[in-house]
Amino acid sequence: MSALGLGLIAALCWGLHDFSVRFLKDQVPLMGSLMVVLTVGLLYEAGGMAAAGEGLLSSLGAASYAMAAGLCYLIAGLALYAAFRRGPVALVAPLIASYPILSVLFALWQGAEIPLWQWLAVVLIVAGVGFAAGGETEPATESDETGGGAVAVTLSLIAAAGFASTFALGQTAAQADPGAANLLTRFTALTLLLVLMMITRQSFWPGLKPLPILIVMGLLDGVALQSVLAAGSMPQAEFASVVSSIFGMLTVVLAWAFLRETMRLQQWLGCVAAFAGIAVLAY
Repeated sequence: MSALGLGLIAALCWGLHDFSVRFLKDQVPLMGSLMVVLTVGLLYEAGGMAAAGEGLLSSLGAASYAMAAGLCYLIAGLALYAAFRRGPVALVAPLIASYPILSVLFALWQGAEIPLWQWLAVVLIVAGVGFAAGGETEPATESDETGGGAVAVTLSLIAAAGFASTFALGQTAAQADPGAANLLTRFTALTLLLVLMMITRQSFWPGLKPLPILIVMGLLDGVALQSVLAAGSMPQAEFASVVSSIFGMLTVVLAWAFLRETMRLQQWLGCVAAFAGIAVLAY
């Protein structure tokens, strides 16, 4: 399995994850839902490691990278949800989908050589995802009219930087042990979330009705993050995070296929552009 293949697995899982969000009611508490998703993903990874007889990260440096990745992952997740609540999809989705550019810049900083044709492929993927995921038209919300758009842009950029940092730090830790790196990343994110929920007195229980969907989302998120981090020890590891960014586009396609939501020409062209970029990277 190549880094590109692992990125496609992650994209499919995160696409299904975000598609599942559409079946949750607005009344479901945000942090309580995120807590369940992180917990299920943690149990999934811990169970897999126990079955394989694997241990925890023995390197202090690798553990530090994994914990830093967990902090970034939590920040990115909270910023993403907050951005979608404050701004329209057409504004938020393309900005968040720009994180592959940061991932490639991180790879350059670590000494990777990125030829011009790969840069063009990355830009093509990011632009395609932006057109596909951000092509929905929505009425202006109250937050947009009161300056919420600027806040949504800021939160979106924070989310993009958070995801890129998560993958860069997590892949560095995964060079020692992918499974243990994923476990510690998720454990750190969950622990910090629980502390934040206690400080802000948020509800820990999302309710019984959404629990099955949240469990499925947790498993999908667990497989997705595991796939991206597992690419850390492979050549061109940054390709995994780049390709995983098409999850937003896949969510739109799934909504079109199963919920009969309309896809505009702009969105179809975005899908074609994104897959063309992936084909170039795979060449």
